[in-house]
Amino acid sequence: MTNQVETKPVISDNVAKVLNAALDAGEGLLRLTPTWVPRNFLHPGKRIRLHPDDYYAMGAERGGIDERWFSSTTEASNDGREWHEGLSFCLFEGQTFLLRDAVAETGARIIGSTLFDKYEKWPVYSKFFDNMGPIPHHMHQSTADAALVGQEGKPESYYFSPQYNNCDNNFPHTFMGLEPGTTKAQLRKCLEDWSKGDNGILDLSKAYRLKRGTGWLIPPGVLHAPGSLCTYEPQWGSDVFGMYQNIVEGRYVPWDLLVKDIPPDKHHDLDFILGQLDWEKNVDPNFKDNNYLEPMVADSGPGWVDRWIVYGTVNGDQLFSAKELTLDSGGSCELKDSAASGWITVQGSGKIGSLDLQTPVIIRYGQTTSDEVFITHEAATRGVTVTNTGSEPLVSLRYFGPDAFSWVPSVGDHKQA
Repeated sequence: MTNQVETKPVISDNVAKVLNAALDAGEGLLRLTPTWVPRNFLHPGKRIRLHPDDYYAMGAERGGIDERWFSSTTEASNDGREWHEGLSFCLFEGQTFLLRDAVAETGARIIGSTLFDKYEKWPVYSKFFDNMGPIPHHMHQSTADAALVGQEGKPESYYFSPQYNNCDNNFPHTFMGLEPGTTKAQLRKCLEDWSKGDNGILDLSKAYRLKRGTGWLIPPGVLHAPGSLCTYEPQWGSDVFGMYQNIVEGRYVPWDLLVKDIPPDKHHDLDFILGQLDWEKNVDPNFKDNNYLEPMVADSGPGWVDRWIVYGTVNGDQLFSAKELTLDSGGSCELKDSAASGWITVQGSGKIGSLDLQTPVIIRYGQTTSDEVFITHEAATRGVTVTNTGSEPLVSLRYFGPDAFSWVPSVGDHKQA
Protein backbone atom coordinates (compact mmCIF):
# COMPACT_ATOMS: atom_id res chain seq x y z
CA MET A 1 0.00 0.00 0.00
CA THR A 2 1.32 3.44 -0.87
CA ASN A 3 -0.17 6.82 -0.06
CA GLN A 4 0.77 10.38 -0.86
CA VAL A 5 1.40 12.41 2.28
CA GLU A 6 1.58 16.20 2.20
CA THR A 7 2.49 17.18 5.77
CA LYS A 8 5.03 19.39 7.44
CA PRO A 9 7.26 17.49 9.86
CA VAL A 10 6.63 18.01 13.54
CA ILE A 11 9.60 19.99 14.84
CA SER A 12 11.77 18.46 17.51
CA ASP A 13 10.45 20.60 20.37
CA ASN A 14 6.93 19.26 19.81
CA VAL A 15 7.65 15.59 19.10
CA ALA A 16 6.83 14.17 22.54
CA LYS A 17 3.02 14.25 22.23
CA VAL A 18 2.75 12.61 18.80
CA LEU A 19 5.61 10.21 19.57
CA ASN A 20 4.00 8.89 22.74
CA ALA A 21 0.68 8.50 20.95
CA ALA A 22 2.38 6.60 18.13
CA LEU A 23 4.23 4.31 20.55
CA ASP A 24 1.08 3.58 22.53
CA ALA A 25 -1.04 2.90 19.44
CA GLY A 26 1.65 0.78 17.82
CA GLU A 27 2.53 -1.06 21.01
CA GLY A 28 6.13 0.05 20.69
CA LEU A 29 6.32 -0.13 16.88
CA LEU A 30 6.86 2.94 14.69
CA ARG A 31 5.83 3.21 11.05
CA LEU A 32 8.58 4.71 8.87
CA THR A 33 8.33 6.36 5.45
CA PRO A 34 10.73 5.74 2.53
CA THR A 35 14.02 7.65 2.69
CA TRP A 36 15.55 8.17 -0.77
CA VAL A 37 19.16 9.23 -1.39
CA PRO A 38 20.71 10.21 -4.77
CA ARG A 39 24.36 9.99 -5.79
CA ASN A 40 25.52 12.27 -8.59
CA PHE A 41 28.46 10.04 -9.55
CA LEU A 42 26.50 6.77 -9.92
CA HIS A 43 23.88 5.20 -12.22
CA PRO A 44 20.70 3.83 -10.57
CA GLY A 45 20.10 0.09 -10.91
CA LYS A 46 16.30 0.58 -10.85
CA ARG A 47 15.39 -2.37 -8.61
CA ILE A 48 14.39 -0.55 -5.41
CA ARG A 49 10.75 -0.27 -6.53
CA LEU A 50 10.86 3.48 -7.21
CA HIS A 51 8.65 4.60 -10.12
CA PRO A 52 10.64 4.96 -13.39
CA ASP A 53 9.64 8.63 -13.66
CA ASP A 54 11.08 9.40 -10.21
CA TYR A 55 14.71 8.31 -10.30
CA TYR A 56 15.72 11.94 -10.85
CA ALA A 57 12.95 13.40 -8.68
CA MET A 58 15.49 15.51 -6.74
CA GLY A 59 16.76 17.06 -9.97
CA ALA A 60 19.13 15.77 -12.64
CA GLU A 61 21.98 17.82 -11.18
CA ARG A 62 21.64 15.87 -7.91
CA GLY A 63 22.02 12.56 -9.71
CA GLY A 64 19.83 9.48 -9.81
CA ILE A 65 18.28 7.92 -6.72
CA ASP A 66 20.10 4.64 -6.17
CA GLU A 67 19.70 4.23 -2.40
CA ARG A 68 16.89 3.79 0.09
CA TRP A 69 17.95 4.18 3.73
CA PHE A 70 16.27 2.37 6.63
CA SER A 71 15.73 3.48 10.24
CA SER A 72 18.36 6.14 9.71
CA THR A 73 19.37 8.96 12.02
CA THR A 74 22.46 9.56 9.85
CA GLU A 75 22.64 12.41 7.37
CA ALA A 76 23.76 11.67 3.81
CA SER A 77 27.00 13.40 2.90
CA ASN A 78 25.96 14.87 -0.45
CA ASP A 79 26.65 18.24 -2.03
CA GLY A 80 23.47 20.29 -2.35
CA ARG A 81 21.62 17.94 0.00
CA GLU A 82 18.14 18.58 1.31
CA TRP A 83 18.10 19.33 5.03
CA HIS A 84 16.68 15.91 5.90
CA GLU A 85 18.56 13.82 3.32
CA GLY A 86 19.28 10.37 4.72
CA LEU A 87 17.06 10.82 7.78
CA SER A 88 14.07 8.54 8.40
CA PHE A 89 10.64 9.94 9.25
CA CYS A 90 8.05 8.27 11.45
CA LEU A 91 4.39 8.53 10.41
CA PHE A 92 1.38 8.58 12.69
CA GLU A 93 -2.13 9.75 11.83
CA GLY A 94 -0.93 12.04 9.06
CA GLN A 95 1.89 13.58 11.09
CA THR A 96 5.58 12.94 10.44
CA PHE A 97 8.56 13.39 12.73
CA LEU A 98 12.21 12.41 12.55
CA LEU A 99 13.32 9.11 14.07
CA ARG A 100 16.38 11.07 15.21
CA ASP A 101 14.15 13.41 17.23
CA ALA A 102 12.21 10.48 18.63
CA VAL A 103 15.39 8.85 19.92
CA ALA A 104 16.55 12.15 21.41
CA GLU A 105 13.16 12.58 23.13
CA THR A 106 12.85 9.16 24.73
CA GLY A 107 15.95 7.18 23.90
CA ALA A 108 15.68 4.51 26.58
CA ARG A 109 12.21 3.49 25.47
CA ILE A 110 13.17 3.37 21.81
CA ILE A 111 16.71 1.96 21.68
CA GLY A 112 17.28 0.87 25.29
CA SER A 113 19.03 2.68 28.11
CA THR A 114 22.38 0.91 27.65
CA LEU A 115 22.68 1.95 24.00
CA PHE A 116 21.32 5.45 24.57
CA ASP A 117 23.55 6.11 27.57
CA LYS A 118 26.63 5.15 25.55
CA TYR A 119 25.86 6.78 22.19
CA GLU A 120 22.95 9.19 22.85
CA LYS A 121 21.62 8.21 19.39
CA TRP A 122 20.82 5.25 17.14
CA PRO A 123 24.41 4.79 15.92
CA VAL A 124 23.81 2.54 12.90
CA TYR A 125 21.69 2.44 9.75
CA SER A 126 21.04 0.23 6.75
CA LYS A 127 20.07 0.78 3.15
CA PHE A 128 19.40 -0.71 -0.24
CA PHE A 129 22.32 0.23 -2.47
CA ASP A 130 21.39 -0.31 -6.12
CA ASN A 131 23.49 0.47 -9.17
CA MET A 132 23.53 -0.48 -12.82
CA GLY A 133 27.26 -1.17 -12.81
CA PRO A 134 30.28 -1.22 -10.48
CA ILE A 135 31.35 1.76 -8.42
CA PRO A 136 34.91 2.97 -7.74
CA HIS A 137 37.37 0.99 -5.61
CA HIS A 138 37.09 2.91 -2.36
CA MET A 139 37.38 2.67 1.41
CA HIS A 140 35.69 4.05 4.51
CA GLN A 141 37.83 5.68 7.16
CA SER A 142 38.55 4.21 10.58
CA THR A 143 37.28 5.86 13.75
CA ALA A 144 40.62 7.61 14.30
CA ASP A 145 40.97 8.91 10.74
CA ALA A 146 37.34 10.04 10.47
CA ALA A 147 37.65 11.90 13.77
CA LEU A 148 40.25 14.18 12.14
CA VAL A 149 37.41 15.77 10.17
CA GLY A 150 34.77 15.54 12.90
CA GLN A 151 33.17 12.37 11.52
CA GLU A 152 32.82 8.74 12.57
CA GLY A 153 34.41 5.71 10.96
CA LYS A 154 32.38 3.31 8.87
CA PRO A 155 32.54 -0.47 8.84
CA GLU A 156 29.74 -2.01 6.76
CA SER A 157 28.20 -5.28 5.65
CA TYR A 158 26.36 -6.67 2.63
CA TYR A 159 23.50 -9.06 2.00
CA PHE A 160 22.17 -9.73 -1.50
CA SER A 161 18.45 -10.22 -1.00
CA PRO A 162 17.00 -12.47 -3.74
CA GLN A 163 13.72 -10.51 -3.66
CA TYR A 164 15.49 -7.33 -4.80
CA ASN A 165 17.76 -8.95 -7.37
CA ASN A 166 15.57 -10.09 -10.24
CA CYS A 167 18.47 -9.27 -12.60
CA ASP A 168 22.26 -8.96 -12.32
CA ASN A 169 22.71 -5.61 -14.13
CA ASN A 170 26.09 -4.93 -15.73
CA PHE A 171 28.78 -6.32 -13.41
CA PRO A 172 27.71 -8.63 -10.55
CA HIS A 173 31.24 -8.89 -9.17
CA THR A 174 32.99 -6.90 -6.46
CA PHE A 175 36.71 -6.16 -6.26
CA MET A 176 37.77 -6.41 -2.62
CA GLY A 177 41.07 -5.64 -0.98
CA LEU A 178 44.38 -6.05 -2.81
CA GLU A 179 46.21 -9.08 -4.15
CA PRO A 180 48.56 -10.57 -1.55
CA GLY A 181 52.05 -9.27 -2.23
CA THR A 182 50.89 -5.87 -3.48
CA THR A 183 53.28 -3.14 -2.35
CA LYS A 184 52.49 0.33 -1.14
CA ALA A 185 54.71 1.67 -3.93
CA GLN A 186 52.46 0.02 -6.52
CA LEU A 187 49.36 1.55 -4.99
CA ARG A 188 51.05 4.93 -4.62
CA LYS A 189 51.71 4.95 -8.37
CA CYS A 190 47.98 4.55 -8.97
CA LEU A 191 47.43 7.80 -7.10
CA GLU A 192 50.33 9.49 -8.89
CA ASP A 193 48.71 8.54 -12.21
CA TRP A 194 45.28 9.95 -11.31
CA SER A 195 45.20 12.38 -14.27
CA LYS A 196 46.88 10.11 -16.83
CA GLY A 197 43.93 7.87 -17.71
CA ASP A 198 42.83 4.71 -15.89
CA ASN A 199 45.08 4.49 -12.83
CA GLY A 200 45.10 0.70 -12.93
CA ILE A 201 44.14 0.05 -9.32
CA LEU A 202 41.93 -2.91 -10.26
CA ASP A 203 45.03 -4.65 -11.64
CA LEU A 204 46.11 -4.91 -8.01
CA SER A 205 42.84 -6.39 -6.74
CA LYS A 206 40.65 -9.48 -7.10
CA ALA A 207 36.96 -9.61 -8.06
CA TYR A 208 34.53 -11.99 -6.37
CA ARG A 209 31.32 -13.09 -8.09
CA LEU A 210 28.33 -11.96 -6.04
CA LYS A 211 25.82 -14.63 -5.01
CA ARG A 212 22.21 -13.98 -4.05
CA GLY A 213 21.40 -14.94 -0.48
CA THR A 214 24.96 -14.40 0.81
CA GLY A 215 26.94 -11.45 2.12
CA TRP A 216 30.20 -9.89 3.28
CA LEU A 217 31.57 -8.03 6.30
CA ILE A 218 33.86 -5.13 5.36
CA PRO A 219 35.99 -3.44 8.06
CA PRO A 220 37.05 0.21 7.74
CA GLY A 221 40.18 0.89 5.74
CA VAL A 222 39.51 -1.98 3.32
CA LEU A 223 39.21 -1.23 -0.40
CA HIS A 224 36.11 -2.47 -2.21
CA ALA A 225 34.38 -1.71 -5.51
CA PRO A 226 30.78 -2.93 -5.09
CA GLY A 227 29.27 -4.68 -8.07
CA SER A 228 25.82 -4.48 -9.57
CA LEU A 229 23.64 -6.61 -7.30
CA CYS A 230 21.19 -4.64 -5.17
CA THR A 231 22.70 -4.74 -1.70
CA TYR A 232 21.20 -4.57 1.78
CA GLU A 233 23.87 -2.82 3.87
CA PRO A 234 23.76 -2.70 7.68
CA GLN A 235 26.58 -0.35 8.69
CA TRP A 236 27.83 2.21 11.17
CA GLY A 237 26.05 5.56 11.12
CA SER A 238 28.49 7.50 8.97
CA ASP A 239 28.81 8.49 5.31
CA VAL A 240 32.58 8.94 5.03
CA PHE A 241 34.56 7.49 2.14
CA GLY A 242 37.54 7.94 -0.14
CA MET A 243 37.52 6.85 -3.81
CA TYR A 244 40.88 5.35 -4.88
CA GLN A 245 39.87 4.52 -8.47
CA ASN A 246 39.83 7.39 -10.95
CA ILE A 247 37.87 5.99 -13.93
CA VAL A 248 34.92 3.57 -13.81
CA GLU A 249 33.15 2.45 -17.00
CA GLY A 250 34.60 5.50 -18.73
CA ARG A 251 33.38 7.93 -16.06
CA TYR A 252 36.01 10.12 -14.42
CA VAL A 253 36.08 10.23 -10.62
CA PRO A 254 37.32 13.63 -9.39
CA TRP A 255 40.19 13.80 -6.88
CA ASP A 256 37.76 15.57 -4.53
CA LEU A 257 35.99 12.25 -3.92
CA LEU A 258 39.26 10.68 -2.80
CA VAL A 259 39.97 13.39 -0.22
CA LYS A 260 36.50 14.60 0.83
CA ASP A 261 36.95 13.20 4.36
CA ILE A 262 40.63 14.05 4.82
CA PRO A 263 41.99 17.18 6.56
CA PRO A 264 42.54 19.92 3.93
CA ASP A 265 46.29 20.09 4.57
CA LYS A 266 46.53 16.38 3.67
CA HIS A 267 44.66 16.48 0.34
CA HIS A 268 47.86 15.88 -1.65
CA ASP A 269 49.83 13.95 0.95
CA LEU A 270 49.98 10.52 -0.70
CA ASP A 271 51.63 8.89 2.32
CA PHE A 272 48.78 10.07 4.54
CA ILE A 273 46.14 8.95 2.02
CA LEU A 274 47.69 5.48 1.77
CA GLY A 275 48.12 5.40 5.54
CA GLN A 276 44.33 5.38 5.99
CA LEU A 277 44.21 1.84 4.61
CA ASP A 278 44.33 -1.19 6.88
CA TRP A 279 47.14 -2.75 4.90
CA GLU A 280 47.13 -6.19 6.51
CA LYS A 281 43.41 -6.65 5.95
CA ASN A 282 43.69 -5.48 2.34
CA VAL A 283 46.41 -7.98 1.41
CA ASP A 284 45.02 -10.82 3.54
CA PRO A 285 45.64 -14.09 1.61
CA ASN A 286 42.52 -15.51 3.28
CA PHE A 287 40.32 -12.53 2.52
CA LYS A 288 37.21 -14.51 1.59
CA ASP A 289 37.49 -16.85 4.58
CA ASN A 290 37.71 -13.84 6.91
CA ASN A 291 34.95 -11.70 5.36
CA TYR A 292 32.38 -13.87 3.53
CA LEU A 293 28.97 -14.63 5.10
CA GLU A 294 26.31 -17.24 4.45
CA PRO A 295 22.97 -17.38 6.31
CA MET A 296 22.75 -19.43 9.50
CA VAL A 297 19.58 -20.43 11.35
CA ALA A 298 19.08 -18.38 14.50
CA ASP A 299 15.66 -19.71 15.47
CA SER A 300 12.75 -21.56 13.88
CA GLY A 301 9.33 -23.05 14.49
CA PRO A 302 6.43 -24.53 12.56
CA GLY A 303 6.20 -22.60 9.28
CA TRP A 304 8.91 -20.02 10.04
CA VAL A 305 12.66 -19.61 10.22
CA ASP A 306 14.80 -16.69 11.39
CA ARG A 307 18.32 -16.63 9.92
CA TRP A 308 21.45 -14.66 10.70
CA ILE A 309 22.49 -12.85 7.53
CA VAL A 310 25.00 -10.38 9.01
CA TYR A 311 27.12 -11.43 11.97
CA GLY A 312 30.66 -11.47 13.28
CA THR A 313 32.74 -8.69 14.79
CA VAL A 314 34.82 -5.81 13.43
CA ASN A 315 38.20 -5.67 15.14
CA GLY A 316 36.66 -7.62 18.01
CA ASP A 317 33.56 -5.43 18.42
CA GLN A 318 29.96 -6.45 17.70
CA LEU A 319 28.89 -3.27 15.90
CA PHE A 320 25.84 -4.43 13.93
CA SER A 321 24.07 -7.60 12.88
CA ALA A 322 21.01 -8.60 10.85
CA LYS A 323 18.45 -11.36 10.47
CA GLU A 324 16.06 -12.52 7.76
CA LEU A 325 12.65 -13.82 8.84
CA THR A 326 10.67 -16.09 6.50
CA LEU A 327 7.09 -16.93 7.49
CA ASP A 328 4.85 -19.29 5.48
CA SER A 329 1.42 -18.25 4.21
CA GLY A 330 -1.16 -18.32 6.99
CA GLY A 331 1.51 -18.66 9.64
CA SER A 332 2.30 -16.67 12.75
CA CYS A 333 5.25 -16.38 15.10
CA GLU A 334 6.45 -14.31 18.02
CA LEU A 335 9.72 -12.43 17.66
CA LYS A 336 11.52 -11.63 20.86
CA ASP A 337 14.86 -9.87 20.52
CA SER A 338 17.12 -8.36 23.14
CA ALA A 339 17.48 -5.09 21.23
CA ALA A 340 15.75 -2.63 18.92
CA SER A 341 15.87 -3.15 15.16
CA GLY A 342 15.01 -1.58 11.83
CA TRP A 343 12.63 -3.76 9.77
CA ILE A 344 12.01 -3.80 6.01
CA THR A 345 9.57 -6.19 4.33
CA VAL A 346 10.91 -7.64 1.07
CA GLN A 347 8.19 -10.12 0.12
CA GLY A 348 4.53 -10.75 0.87
CA SER A 349 2.00 -9.16 3.19
CA GLY A 350 0.83 -9.50 6.76
CA LYS A 351 0.98 -7.76 10.11
CA ILE A 352 3.56 -7.00 12.75
CA GLY A 353 1.78 -6.24 15.99
CA SER A 354 -1.02 -3.86 15.02
CA LEU A 355 0.74 -2.53 11.91
CA ASP A 356 0.00 -3.75 8.39
CA LEU A 357 2.82 -5.05 6.19
CA GLN A 358 2.73 -4.92 2.41
CA THR A 359 5.66 -5.23 0.03
CA PRO A 360 5.26 -2.52 -2.63
CA VAL A 361 5.50 -3.25 -6.34
CA ILE A 362 6.20 0.37 -7.25
CA ILE A 363 6.58 3.54 -5.17
CA ARG A 364 6.14 7.14 -6.24
CA TYR A 365 8.61 9.64 -4.79
CA GLY A 366 6.96 11.22 -1.75
CA GLN A 367 4.55 8.37 -1.11
CA THR A 368 4.39 6.40 2.10
CA THR A 369 4.48 2.60 2.18
CA SER A 370 3.58 -0.21 4.58
CA ASP A 371 6.86 -2.12 4.36
CA GLU A 372 9.10 -0.35 6.90
CA VAL A 373 8.90 -0.40 10.70
CA PHE A 374 11.16 0.45 13.65
CA ILE A 375 10.88 -2.16 16.41
CA THR A 376 11.71 -0.31 19.60
CA HIS A 377 13.64 -1.86 22.47
CA GLU A 378 10.41 -1.84 24.46
CA ALA A 379 8.58 -3.92 21.82
CA ALA A 380 11.50 -6.18 20.96
CA THR A 381 12.12 -7.31 24.52
CA ARG A 382 8.42 -7.80 25.22
CA GLY A 383 7.91 -9.73 21.98
CA VAL A 384 5.93 -8.91 18.83
CA THR A 385 3.61 -11.15 16.85
CA VAL A 386 4.17 -11.41 13.10
CA THR A 387 1.41 -12.88 10.92
CA ASN A 388 1.39 -13.77 7.23
CA THR A 389 -2.00 -12.88 5.77
CA GLY A 390 -0.98 -13.37 2.14
CA SER A 391 -0.67 -16.27 -0.27
CA GLU A 392 3.14 -16.23 -0.52
CA PRO A 393 5.93 -16.29 2.09
CA LEU A 394 6.33 -13.14 4.17
CA VAL A 395 10.04 -12.25 4.17
CA SER A 396 11.66 -9.40 6.10
CA LEU A 397 15.12 -8.14 6.95
CA ARG A 398 15.92 -6.45 10.25
CA TYR A 399 19.19 -5.05 11.52
CA PHE A 400 20.46 -4.34 15.03
CA GLY A 401 22.91 -1.96 16.66
CA PRO A 402 26.07 -2.62 18.68
CA ASP A 403 26.19 -5.34 21.34
CA ALA A 404 22.59 -6.31 20.63
CA PHE A 405 23.24 -9.95 21.53
CA SER A 406 25.30 -11.78 24.09
CA TRP A 407 26.52 -13.99 21.25
CA VAL A 408 26.57 -13.84 17.45
CA PRO A 409 28.14 -16.35 15.04
CA SER A 410 31.67 -15.69 13.89
CA VAL A 411 32.62 -15.19 10.26
CA GLY A 412 33.19 -18.65 8.84
CA ASP A 413 30.85 -20.47 11.22
CA HIS A 414 28.53 -21.33 8.32
CA LYS A 415 31.08 -23.94 7.22
CA GLN A 416 30.38 -25.96 10.34
CA ALA A 417 26.59 -25.45 10.36
